[in-house]
Amino acid sequence: MSARRTKSILSRGWQIVVLPFWSTSALWAVGPDDTPSHGTNIFAPASTPAKSIADLSVFVLVITGIIFVVVFALLFYSVVKFRERVIDAGREPAQVYGSTQIEFAWTIIPTLIVVVLFLATARVIHALQDAPEPAGAVEVTAIGHQYWWEFRYPKLGIVTANELHIPVSNPSHPTPTFLQLLSADTDHSFWVPELAGKTDLIPNHPNRMWVDPQRTGVFLGQCAQYCGTQHAKMLLRISVDRPEDFASWVRAQERPGVENAGAIPGRRVFERNACMNCHAVGGTPADGRFGPDLTHLMSRTTIAAGAAENTRDNLRLWIQNPSAIKPGSLMPAMKLSDADLDAVVSYMETLH
Repeated sequence: MSARRTKSILSRGWQIVVLPFWSTSALWAVGPDDTPSHGTNIFAPASTPAKSIADLSVFVLVITGIIFVVVFALLFYSVVKFRERVIDAGREPAQVYGSTQIEFAWTIIPTLIVVVLFLATARVIHALQDAPEPAGAVEVTAIGHQYWWEFRYPKLGIVTANELHIPVSNPSHPTPTFLQLLSADTDHSFWVPELAGKTDLIPNHPNRMWVDPQRTGVFLGQCAQYCGTQHAKMLLRISVDRPEDFASWVRAQERPGVENAGAIPGRRVFERNACMNCHAVGGTPADGRFGPDLTHLMSRTTIAAGAAENTRDNLRLWIQNPSAIKPGSLMPAMKLSDADLDAVVSYMETLH
């Protein structure tokens, strides 16, 4: 009976010991080779803030891993060493009534560990939150709405939505991007795992963060603070461009909306209905601020804050019935006739 009990205890102990290592190996297995091109892997940082956080995470994992091994090694030793034996005949084992050395040890050692972890964390927080903004930094104001992102470039006079373009930062010539974070309604949280940690957008309380991506590509992120029905589909894309590509994108965004004679019927429908009350289109009377700026809509890869690809069919469905793509969206169904709907979609397709 005692042998079976001991075997059961050892089996359970082994499972407990190896489980965290299985979990850790699963985390590290999600490496760059297995990560989609847009990337959401916190262990593949592409920016100084993300790397600082990843390094701190590894440091904390190592410290807590050592604690885990030591505690469970002592536990395993105690289970085996002091297990019940037949010769004990139910006698009470020898009791230890206090040990000054042990009590000092389990008080001082945890205190030192907490102090080390606190100092390491405080150092990273200070480096990220109090970093000075250099003269050549790109400035962006990110505004969280239910359920989309508005991006404004104050120095460039550009307004866009959901897809942020920033230049890559060369270590020999750093070009960081500093973001001022605002909220138009409720709490949101800006999180692009490979570029930086989460930073909240709180009404009437501006926050800031910065990134200096060191490789080009498209990085995915999303709102990380529950903000309503469509919180899960409040996605964002950050395109990190080469300097010349970013300059080309800026020039394209600075142009007003293109006037296309074939799209005039659609523009009239757009301006005659409530569309222009919520959306802005540069160079036209449409100057709404409740919804995304549509001046260069077709330069974006997605619509509805990343919920659907930017195709004609999806755009038509989004205008006709937003809830079919994003239930709970605050955009109303316009109830247009098929002819008016096709005309508006054709007009949207000219907005490059």
